[in-house]
Amino acid sequence: MRRYSAFAVAREATRYHQGWARAWRSPEPKKKYDVIIVGAGGHGLATAFYLGRNFGITNVAILEKGWLGGGNTGRNTTIIRSNYLQDPSAAIYEKSRSLYETMSQDLNYNVMYSPRGVLMLAQTEAEVRGYKRTAHANALQGVDTEFVSPERVKQLVPIISLDGPRYPVLGGLWQARAGTGRHDAVAWGYARACSDMGMDIIQQCEVTGIRQDGGKVVGVDTTKGAIDCDKLGVVVAGHSGVLAEMAGFRLPIESVALQALVSEPIKPCMDIVVMANTVHGYMSQSDKGEMVIGGGADGYNNYTQRGSFHHIEETVRALVETFPMISRLKMLRQWGGIVDMTGDRSPILSKTPVENVFFNCGWGTGGFKATPGSGWGFAELVAKGYSPLCEAFGLDRFREGRFVDESVAAGVAH
Repeated sequence: MRRYSAFAVAREATRYHQGWARAWRSPEPKKKYDVIIVGAGGHGLATAFYLGRNFGITNVAILEKGWLGGGNTGRNTTIIRSNYLQDPSAAIYEKSRSLYETMSQDLNYNVMYSPRGVLMLAQTEAEVRGYKRTAHANALQGVDTEFVSPERVKQLVPIISLDGPRYPVLGGLWQARAGTGRHDAVAWGYARACSDMGMDIIQQCEVTGIRQDGGKVVGVDTTKGAIDCDKLGVVVAGHSGVLAEMAGFRLPIESVALQALVSEPIKPCMDIVVMANTVHGYMSQSDKGEMVIGGGADGYNNYTQRGSFHHIEETVRALVETFPMISRLKMLRQWGGIVDMTGDRSPILSKTPVENVFFNCGWGTGGFKATPGSGWGFAELVAKGYSPLCEAFGLDRFREGRFVDESVAAGVAH
């Protein structure tokens, strides 16, 4: 793999950029692999990358029914933070945040990580108490956050209105090293590195069945034929229940659409990410000047990847109260992503009733920020059968009542 650098760009400029090679190969599938990963989104590609880098397992295929990064990886609002309340959540998200800081160097690919900071507004007395509690918990977990005053909020976000008609701003939970990244670049960087290690990324290859022998996985059936494997990792977000049914068991998840939109581009006016959980809206400004806006998930199960008018109305109405200036903006585009929700709004990284089948799902609305940490822990689970990062997120927690309840703790799972 040729390294990307300023010198390489200058060299190729002199020959009209004719010397660039493909970023990753598009091979035909082999008959057998040591590990098959189903899902070529950020989490699946990160799993494959850390299988190779951390454990030397490179006879790996990553199967994708569509195109690489075409699911939730390219349909999120790029927020990266780790200030969760529960210890297992904070551990995996902080691992992820720290990996994002060096990802561009590790992959030799610019993922545009921007540690601009994330501010979560406290707009009720209950939120004030909750965020102060989280700040104390984060201090014990080694996660650098702080609760800030309304005056400090105004300094961080000059365009904000502290005296909203319904919910005034009473303070906020501030994580200075949180931020954003380029979501599709994360997938492309991982794909390029995986391909360079000899792994096969096979697109337009849908899994239609999971083959077993004596309760142990032996391979998968696909639209490109049967492929054998010793281990199978499934990382398909909203379609996890479909793959689990193929394997003969059910998962405690449900799929819903999460919607987002961007405005027309404007001059720089906000250089951090702001989340307003009481009114349920969050916003940042992209490098191109667009205001990136997201809100809550749909209130009913569905698989749509389109937006709907009522979410535009609810989300924008809520944010206009806090940021009056955005009332004059026009919407540029809107989209939806299929997210998989568990009862406690925490993920599943687990062995399954089928030997050597592992599932990574249930990230809900917080999947992008967890991409490298998820891949790191899930790769360890697949390779060794155990991972400290994944221990609390096993399937057995639902049977035993050991919930990692972030929906109640944080008030929102974004």
